Amino acid sequence: MKIICIGQNYSDHIKELNSKPSGEPVFFLKPDSAVLLKKHPFVIPEFTNEVHYEVELLVRINRLGKYIQPKFAHKYYEELGLGIDFTARDLQRECKEKGHPWEKAKGFDGSAVLGDTWVSKENYKDLNNINFHLEKNGEIVQKGNTANMIYDIDTLIAYVSQFMTLKIGDILFTGTPAGVGPVAIDDKLTGYLENEPLFTVNIK
Repeated sequence: MKIICIGQNYSDHIKELNSKPSGEPVFFLKPDSAVLLKKHPFVIPEFTNEVHYEVELLVRINRLGKYIQPKFAHKYYEELGLGIDFTARDLQRECKEKGHPWEKAKGFDGSAVLGDTWVSKENYKDLNNINFHLEKNGEIVQKGNTANMIYDIDTLIAYVSQFMTLKIGDILFTGTPAGVGPVAIDDKLTGYLENEPLFTVNIK
């Protein structure tokens, strides 16, 4: 199973990081060892002083596919979820300045939170109008809607499949909206998909 993460897919998030639109989808990978084990807290690693949360809508691939056309991409997933892409922002900043890859800032152990529940896409009338949000200690810190994605789910699946084969069980993180921010010990993060809580993570 591979975790494919899309970057720069919400304009407001691009602006808050002082980045520029790339003109095409940006993606990177997390290893399967990045998945935070169920019911485990997220422990801030010793090699970073600035871990940020990034809540994202998730898509679970259910068919083997390569060179998928956008009009057929909807056949390659049935379920949606919610998760967090934890990012060592200080390491990422350093890597960007040096022109290095940022895997160590994005792919470390426990950096991928997967919600406890996967939801059938049939539950939603319009996949391009799904609300989700993240609460930190009971306060909303991120709010997103798939209508604001620069590239929609099917476009992302088609694009990524031009470069690598998608396999059953692969997970696509579709990008984060504005509002990313730091976590601290004893914080509690709860993610909601259309007001249904899908995960809670305690920070240690």
